[in-house]
Amino acid sequence: MCVKDVLVQNQVGLHARPATFFIQKANEFKSSIWVEKEERRVNAKSLLGVLSLGIVGGTTIRIIADGNDEETAVDALVSLVQSGFNE
Repeated sequence: MCVKDVLVQNQVGLHARPATFFIQKANEFKSSIWVEKEERRVNAKSLLGVLSLGIVGGTTIRIIADGNDEETAVDALVSLVQSGFNE
């Protein structure tokens, strides 16, 4: 299992467009991937799940993956979040 915390850089957070990019990236991997905000954990491959967390800019989230490509998956998603989704 691979776990990393990352600060959401873009001001509006993971609203519909960035959340879609996040989910598309998560779906490139075979590992099970979750996003955690405070005590809530959702499937990172679920748009409804990610949107339900209400992640705004300046929030620290935890990305968790478990599987054959877990480290690559977490690193790719952390990089995407740190890029601010090119907004």
